[in-house]
Amino acid sequence: MHLKLGEVSTIVVSSPLFAKEVLKNHDPSCADRPETLASKIMWNKYSDIAFCPYGNYWRQMRKICIVELLSSKNVRSFESIRLDEASGLVESIQSSSQEVPINLSEKIFFYISSITCRAAFGKVCRDPDTLINVLKNTVVLAGGFGFADLFPSSKMLNIFSWNKLKLSKMHRKLDSILEDIIDEHQQKSANGSGESGDEDLVDVFLRLKNSRTLEFPIENENIKAIIFKMKEKWMDGFI
Repeated sequence: MHLKLGEVSTIVVSSPLFAKEVLKNHDPSCADRPETLASKIMWNKYSDIAFCPYGNYWRQMRKICIVELLSSKNVRSFESIRLDEASGLVESIQSSSQEVPINLSEKIFFYISSITCRAAFGKVCRDPDTLINVLKNTVVLAGGFGFADLFPSSKMLNIFSWNKLKLSKMHRKLDSILEDIIDEHQQKSANGSGESGDEDLVDVFLRLKNSRTLEFPIENENIKAIIFKMKEKWMDGFI
C-alpha cells in the first residue's frame, strides 16, 4: 500500500512475500533511515550509527562498535560497574521506609543511567537531570514527523519550525555536557593517566581518533553523536 504523507512517500508492506523482498532480497536499498529534523539536529547531521546513511562510514562505525565497544571482553570489563550499581540499588530499596511506596521504575531507571554513564564516560554524569530530561524530550519529539518532515521542500517550515527551536535548545545543552566529558578525557590522556585495558567508551573513540588509521576520520562531533545515541537506546525502554 502506498501512502503519501505530505511530500513523503510511504510503502506499507503486510505480505510475507514482500516483507522478504524488503528485509532480505533488497535489504541494502531499504536500509537507510528516513531523514528527519530531529535526527539531523540531535545526532550531528546523521553522524551516529542508527541514522547515518548505509555505506562505508556506517560499516566502519558498526565494526568499531562490535570490535571495540561491545565485544565480550569489554562487556566483561564492566562487570564490576554492574555489580556495584546493583548493590547500590538493593541497598536503597532495603533502606527505604516501609510506610512509603517505592517507585521501582524510577530506581531502575537511575540504576541503568548510572551503569551507562560509568561505562560510557568513566563516572556518573555530573548533570544527570539535564541529560535525562534531554533524553526524554528527544524521544518525544523524535517519535513522529513534524510538518517540516512532511514537507521537506518548504524552506519556511524548516526555518520557523517550533520543533527545530526546541531541538536546537536541547542540542546545545547536550553538546555542552558531552564536550566537557570529552575535554576531561583528553586532559587525562595528555597527562598520561589513561591506561590501555581500563578504557571507557569515550577513551576508545579518542584512541581511534588520534590513531588516524580509520578510512573515515572521526572527530568530537562523531563521538558525541554516537555516545548519545547508544545511551539513548539503552535507556529508552524506561522513558
